[in-house]
Amino acid sequence: MEDFYDIKSSRVDDKQINFFGVFDGEAFTFRTSYLFSLINLTPFAITGHGGTHAAGYLKQHLFENLLKHPAFIGDTKSAMSNIHVGVGSTASTAVLIGNHLYVANVGDSRAVLSKAGKAIALSDDHKPNRSDEQKRIEDAGGVVVWSGTWRVGGILAMSRAFGNRLLKQFVVADPEIQDLEIDGDTEFLILASDGLWDVVPNEHAVAFVKDEDSPEAAARKLTEIAFRRGSTDNITCIVVEFCHDKMVDGSPPSTNKS
Repeated sequence: MEDFYDIKSSRVDDKQINFFGVFDGEAFTFRTSYLFSLINLTPFAITGHGGTHAAGYLKQHLFENLLKHPAFIGDTKSAMSNIHVGVGSTASTAVLIGNHLYVANVGDSRAVLSKAGKAIALSDDHKPNRSDEQKRIEDAGGVVVWSGTWRVGGILAMSRAFGNRLLKQFVVADPEIQDLEIDGDTEFLILASDGLWDVVPNEHAVAFVKDEDSPEAAARKLTEIAFRRGSTDNITCIVVEFCHDKMVDGSPPSTNKS
Protein backbone atom coordinates (compact mmCIF):
# COMPACT_ATOMS: atom_id res chain seq x y z
CA MET A 1 0.00 0.00 0.00
CA GLU A 2 1.72 3.17 -1.21
CA ASP A 3 -1.16 5.64 -1.02
CA PHE A 4 -1.42 8.22 1.75
CA TYR A 5 -4.15 10.69 2.65
CA ASP A 6 -4.19 13.82 4.78
CA ILE A 7 -6.94 15.81 6.48
CA LYS A 8 -6.00 18.94 8.43
CA SER A 9 -7.63 22.09 9.80
CA SER A 10 -6.08 25.39 10.82
CA ARG A 11 -6.93 29.05 11.31
CA VAL A 12 -5.07 31.87 9.57
CA ASP A 13 -6.04 35.52 10.09
CA ASP A 14 -9.34 34.39 11.65
CA LYS A 15 -10.13 32.29 8.58
CA GLN A 16 -10.96 28.59 8.90
CA ILE A 17 -8.72 26.53 6.62
CA ASN A 18 -9.48 22.89 5.81
CA PHE A 19 -7.10 20.74 3.78
CA PHE A 20 -7.72 17.34 2.16
CA GLY A 21 -5.24 15.35 0.09
CA VAL A 22 -4.71 11.96 -1.56
CA PHE A 23 -1.16 11.01 -2.57
CA ASP A 24 -0.28 8.01 -4.74
CA GLY A 25 3.41 7.13 -4.51
CA GLU A 26 3.28 3.99 -6.64
CA ALA A 27 6.74 2.83 -7.71
CA PHE A 28 7.97 1.48 -11.03
CA THR A 29 11.01 -0.61 -11.91
CA PHE A 30 12.57 -0.97 -15.35
CA ARG A 31 15.70 -2.51 -16.83
CA THR A 32 15.70 -2.16 -20.59
CA SER A 33 18.16 -0.50 -22.92
CA TYR A 34 15.51 0.23 -25.55
CA LEU A 35 13.23 2.26 -23.31
CA PHE A 36 16.07 4.24 -21.78
CA SER A 37 17.53 4.97 -25.20
CA LEU A 38 14.28 6.72 -26.04
CA ILE A 39 15.14 9.41 -23.50
CA ASN A 40 18.91 9.33 -24.01
CA LEU A 41 19.73 7.67 -20.69
CA THR A 42 22.29 4.96 -19.98
CA PRO A 43 20.53 1.63 -19.36
CA PHE A 44 20.38 0.68 -15.69
CA ALA A 45 17.81 -0.43 -13.15
CA ILE A 46 15.79 2.35 -11.53
CA THR A 47 12.99 2.38 -9.03
CA GLY A 48 10.64 5.36 -8.72
CA HIS A 49 8.70 7.54 -8.63
CA GLY A 50 9.16 7.40 -4.91
CA GLY A 51 6.75 4.86 -3.44
CA THR A 52 5.69 5.20 0.17
CA HIS A 53 8.48 7.65 1.03
CA ALA A 54 7.31 10.19 -1.54
CA ALA A 55 3.61 10.02 -0.71
CA GLY A 56 4.38 10.05 3.00
CA TYR A 57 6.51 13.16 2.59
CA LEU A 58 3.65 14.96 0.87
CA LYS A 59 1.30 13.94 3.68
CA GLN A 60 3.67 15.39 6.25
CA HIS A 61 4.77 18.58 4.50
CA LEU A 62 2.51 19.74 1.65
CA PHE A 63 -0.10 21.56 3.76
CA GLU A 64 2.61 22.86 6.08
CA ASN A 65 4.52 24.34 3.13
CA LEU A 66 1.34 25.78 1.68
CA LEU A 67 0.46 27.59 4.92
CA LYS A 68 3.96 29.13 4.98
CA HIS A 69 3.60 30.57 1.47
CA PRO A 70 3.39 34.38 1.76
CA ALA A 71 0.56 34.57 -0.80
CA PHE A 72 -1.57 31.80 0.71
CA ILE A 73 -4.45 33.95 2.00
CA GLY A 74 -4.25 36.80 -0.51
CA ASP A 75 -3.75 34.66 -3.62
CA THR A 76 -4.43 31.04 -2.71
CA LYS A 77 -4.44 29.80 -6.30
CA SER A 78 -1.01 31.28 -6.96
CA ALA A 79 0.35 29.80 -3.73
CA MET A 80 -0.91 26.35 -4.67
CA SER A 81 0.73 26.70 -8.10
CA ASN A 82 4.13 27.41 -6.61
CA ILE A 83 4.54 24.74 -3.95
CA HIS A 84 7.42 22.42 -4.87
CA VAL A 85 8.62 19.35 -3.01
CA GLY A 86 11.46 17.13 -4.19
CA VAL A 87 9.73 13.75 -4.08
CA GLY A 88 7.91 11.47 -6.49
CA SER A 89 4.16 11.12 -6.15
CA THR A 90 0.82 12.23 -7.52
CA ALA A 91 -1.33 14.59 -5.45
CA SER A 92 -5.01 15.45 -5.57
CA THR A 93 -5.69 18.12 -2.96
CA ALA A 94 -8.49 20.45 -1.89
CA VAL A 95 -8.31 23.54 0.29
CA LEU A 96 -11.51 25.00 1.71
CA ILE A 97 -11.29 28.58 2.97
CA GLY A 98 -14.67 29.59 4.32
CA ASN A 99 -17.02 28.84 1.45
CA HIS A 100 -14.33 28.93 -1.26
CA LEU A 101 -12.92 25.64 -2.53
CA TYR A 102 -9.62 25.24 -4.37
CA VAL A 103 -8.77 21.87 -5.95
CA ALA A 104 -5.27 21.19 -7.28
CA ASN A 105 -4.25 18.04 -9.14
CA VAL A 106 -0.89 16.62 -10.20
CA GLY A 107 -1.06 13.15 -11.74
CA ASP A 108 -3.85 10.62 -12.16
CA SER A 109 -5.68 10.82 -8.86
CA ARG A 110 -8.97 12.68 -9.24
CA ALA A 111 -11.42 15.06 -7.57
CA VAL A 112 -15.15 14.80 -8.31
CA LEU A 113 -17.83 17.12 -6.93
CA SER A 114 -21.51 16.36 -6.50
CA LYS A 115 -23.58 19.45 -7.24
CA ALA A 116 -27.38 19.25 -7.40
CA GLY A 117 -27.01 15.49 -7.85
CA LYS A 118 -24.62 15.72 -10.82
CA ALA A 119 -21.02 14.52 -10.95
CA ILE A 120 -18.61 17.32 -11.87
CA ALA A 121 -14.96 16.43 -12.45
CA LEU A 122 -12.71 19.07 -10.87
CA SER A 123 -9.55 17.54 -12.32
CA ASP A 124 -8.46 15.98 -15.60
CA ASP A 125 -6.13 12.98 -15.24
CA HIS A 126 -2.58 13.69 -16.36
CA LYS A 127 -2.16 10.76 -18.72
CA PRO A 128 0.66 10.81 -21.32
CA ASN A 129 -1.77 10.27 -24.21
CA ARG A 130 -3.96 13.24 -23.27
CA SER A 131 -3.56 15.31 -26.42
CA ASP A 132 -2.29 18.50 -24.79
CA GLU A 133 0.02 16.57 -22.46
CA GLN A 134 1.45 14.48 -25.31
CA LYS A 135 2.14 17.65 -27.30
CA ARG A 136 3.87 19.27 -24.32
CA ILE A 137 6.06 16.18 -23.80
CA GLU A 138 6.98 15.88 -27.47
CA ASP A 139 7.69 19.61 -27.77
CA ALA A 140 10.17 19.15 -24.90
CA GLY A 141 11.90 16.35 -26.81
CA GLY A 142 10.24 13.40 -25.09
CA VAL A 143 8.18 10.53 -26.43
CA VAL A 144 4.99 8.77 -25.41
CA VAL A 145 5.22 5.00 -25.89
CA TRP A 146 2.72 2.16 -25.48
CA SER A 147 4.05 -0.37 -22.95
CA GLY A 148 0.98 -2.03 -21.48
CA THR A 149 -0.40 1.48 -21.17
CA TRP A 150 0.77 4.85 -22.52
CA ARG A 151 3.98 5.91 -20.77
CA VAL A 152 6.39 8.84 -20.90
CA GLY A 153 9.57 7.43 -22.46
CA GLY A 154 8.01 4.00 -22.08
CA ILE A 155 8.44 4.31 -18.30
CA LEU A 156 5.96 6.46 -16.37
CA ALA A 157 2.21 6.06 -16.88
CA MET A 158 1.42 9.67 -15.98
CA SER A 159 2.54 12.95 -17.47
CA ARG A 160 2.70 15.05 -14.30
CA ALA A 161 4.00 14.16 -10.84
CA PHE A 162 6.18 15.47 -8.06
CA GLY A 163 9.79 14.36 -8.27
CA ASN A 164 10.89 11.89 -10.99
CA ARG A 165 14.19 13.67 -11.56
CA LEU A 166 15.27 11.47 -14.49
CA LEU A 167 12.14 12.43 -16.42
CA LYS A 168 11.75 15.94 -15.04
CA GLN A 169 12.24 17.56 -18.44
CA PHE A 170 8.97 15.93 -19.53
CA VAL A 171 7.11 15.03 -16.31
CA VAL A 172 6.32 18.36 -14.67
CA ALA A 173 4.82 19.02 -11.24
CA ASP A 174 2.69 22.00 -12.28
CA PRO A 175 -0.82 21.54 -10.83
CA GLU A 176 -4.04 22.27 -12.66
CA ILE A 177 -6.26 24.22 -10.25
CA GLN A 178 -9.99 24.79 -10.09
CA ASP A 179 -11.62 27.27 -7.71
CA LEU A 180 -15.30 27.71 -6.94
CA GLU A 181 -17.73 28.93 -4.33
CA ILE A 182 -19.58 26.32 -2.29
CA ASP A 183 -23.33 27.01 -2.44
CA GLY A 184 -26.46 25.25 -1.27
CA ASP A 185 -26.44 22.87 -4.26
CA THR A 186 -22.93 21.60 -3.45
CA GLU A 187 -23.31 18.26 -1.68
CA PHE A 188 -19.97 16.51 -1.36
CA LEU A 189 -16.47 16.08 -2.78
CA ILE A 190 -14.69 12.80 -3.57
CA LEU A 191 -10.89 12.71 -3.67
CA ALA A 192 -9.46 9.33 -4.66
CA SER A 193 -6.42 7.64 -6.16
CA ASP A 194 -6.63 5.95 -9.54
CA GLY A 195 -7.33 2.60 -7.89
CA LEU A 196 -10.93 3.80 -7.63
CA TRP A 197 -11.25 5.66 -10.92
CA ASP A 198 -9.78 2.80 -12.98
CA VAL A 199 -12.97 0.81 -12.37
CA VAL A 200 -15.63 3.28 -11.11
CA PRO A 201 -16.89 6.11 -13.38
CA ASN A 202 -17.48 9.54 -11.84
CA GLU A 203 -21.27 9.28 -12.09
CA HIS A 204 -21.31 5.86 -10.40
CA ALA A 205 -19.13 7.10 -7.55
CA VAL A 206 -21.48 10.01 -6.87
CA ALA A 207 -24.51 7.71 -6.95
CA PHE A 208 -22.89 5.28 -4.50
CA VAL A 209 -22.04 8.09 -2.06
CA LYS A 210 -25.58 9.49 -2.19
CA ASP A 211 -26.95 6.12 -1.04
CA GLU A 212 -24.93 6.20 2.21
CA ASP A 213 -25.79 7.90 5.49
CA SER A 214 -22.32 9.22 6.33
CA PRO A 215 -19.10 10.19 4.52
CA GLU A 216 -17.26 7.42 6.37
CA ALA A 217 -19.69 4.76 5.13
CA ALA A 218 -19.50 6.25 1.63
CA ALA A 219 -15.69 6.19 1.53
CA ARG A 220 -15.61 2.59 2.69
CA LYS A 221 -18.25 1.60 0.16
CA LEU A 222 -16.27 3.14 -2.71
CA THR A 223 -13.11 1.26 -1.80
CA GLU A 224 -15.01 -2.00 -1.40
CA ILE A 225 -16.75 -1.59 -4.76
CA ALA A 226 -13.45 -0.82 -6.52
CA PHE A 227 -11.91 -3.92 -4.96
CA ARG A 228 -14.84 -6.13 -5.98
CA ARG A 229 -14.64 -4.75 -9.53
CA GLY A 230 -11.08 -5.98 -9.79
CA SER A 231 -9.00 -2.86 -9.26
CA THR A 232 -5.36 -3.91 -9.26
CA ASP A 233 -4.02 -0.67 -7.78
CA ASN A 234 -4.01 0.85 -4.32
CA ILE A 235 -7.38 2.39 -3.44
CA THR A 236 -7.73 5.46 -1.23
CA CYS A 237 -10.85 7.63 -0.96
CA ILE A 238 -11.77 10.77 0.96
CA VAL A 239 -15.41 11.91 1.01
CA VAL A 240 -16.09 15.47 2.19
CA GLU A 241 -19.71 16.32 2.97
CA PHE A 242 -20.58 20.02 2.96
CA CYS A 243 -22.84 20.75 5.95
CA HIS A 244 -24.01 24.21 4.98
CA ASP A 245 -25.63 25.11 8.30
CA LYS A 246 -22.33 24.43 10.09
CA MET A 247 -20.16 26.21 7.50
CA VAL A 248 -21.69 29.58 8.38
CA ASP A 249 -19.66 29.77 11.61
CA GLY A 250 -16.48 28.47 10.00
CA SER A 251 -16.73 24.95 11.34
CA PRO A 252 -15.05 22.28 9.21
CA PRO A 253 -17.23 20.13 6.93
CA SER A 254 -18.01 16.53 7.76
CA THR A 255 -15.21 14.39 6.39
CA ASN A 256 -14.10 10.84 6.30
CA LYS A 257 -11.90 8.47 4.38
CA SER A 258 -11.24 4.83 3.71
